[in-house]
Amino acid sequence: MSYSSVMCRRLFQRCWQGLWLGGGTALVWSLLAVAAWAGVDLRVILSRGSQRLTVGSSGAAVVRDRNGQTLGRVPGNQALTAAPQGAQVSLGNWQGTALWLDPGDGDYVFVGHRWYRGRVLVMANGGGLTAINYVDLEHYLYSVLGGEMPSSWPAAALEAQAVAARSYALYHRNRAGQRPYDVASTTASQVYRGLESEARSTRAAVDATQGQVLTYNGQIIEAVFHSSSGGYTENVEDVWQRPVPYLRSVKDYDAGAPVYEWVETLSMAEFERRIPGIGSLVAGSTPAHDSPGAGSSPYGCRAARAHACSVANEVRRP
Repeated sequence: MSYSSVMCRRLFQRCWQGLWLGGGTALVWSLLAVAAWAGVDLRVILSRGSQRLTVGSSGAAVVRDRNGQTLGRVPGNQALTAAPQGAQVSLGNWQGTALWLDPGDGDYVFVGHRWYRGRVLVMANGGGLTAINYVDLEHYLYSVLGGEMPSSWPAAALEAQAVAARSYALYHRNRAGQRPYDVASTTASQVYRGLESEARSTRAAVDATQGQVLTYNGQIIEAVFHSSSGGYTENVEDVWQRPVPYLRSVKDYDAGAPVYEWVETLSMAEFERRIPGIGSLVAGSTPAHDSPGAGSSPYGCRAARAHACSVANEVRRP
């Protein structure tokens, strides 16, 4: 689902302007269809710290060095083993600080145990290997939709997710700075499993919303989303400390979700491990304080360092 069911409901109805989000504050949203995003590559980190990595292609592929110089060619369906060699990476008979495996048009690349669209860059990093998939943004979304929600859900829900996921990806792409990748392939960003999680319905939803993003004051938003909020979302500063005007507490309509209610029992030692750096946990309690619209926050604690209990982003269901 998109980051709030209220937003999803608005998306389904195509009501993009003048959305009201909690506290009586009017926020003006806009949905932009921007042709500039066509053909944009996203850099998705697939593996980090591996000592061995199997790569290949469904068809003939070219091996290139970091600068794009052709080193050799590999036939289709031939597995190559990448391994770190000091500050370099070896791939078959080739070595370099970083190596590309670039399949031909219409072919796919194999990394680890999954097939992906696009090409892959393998580099040595800290004694291990880092593999980064360079993939067209829209093709990336084909997979993300199936990784984040059932592909059997209604087309309107998939289209809403496509807009949120595209906005999220571009927001982080625009802020990657010197980092060699834009997003992770896990729940740290958005779940991306390559061809494995694509379906006809996910491709149709992405194509139907091609180039559409959510903006606030003319800027693409960080369109975070969740599986279930337990009935209400939180104001973002009560979770991640930094206030954002478009992420405000709203009522959610997810009472039928499988994880609407859940219980996780943690020892004090495990709680301290989940939130490193808080000092010694003195006590735990629930609830701790009232949420803006919902009633109560999900947990409370008292630790040796006063700021520790506000750091909620490290606490998540395993």
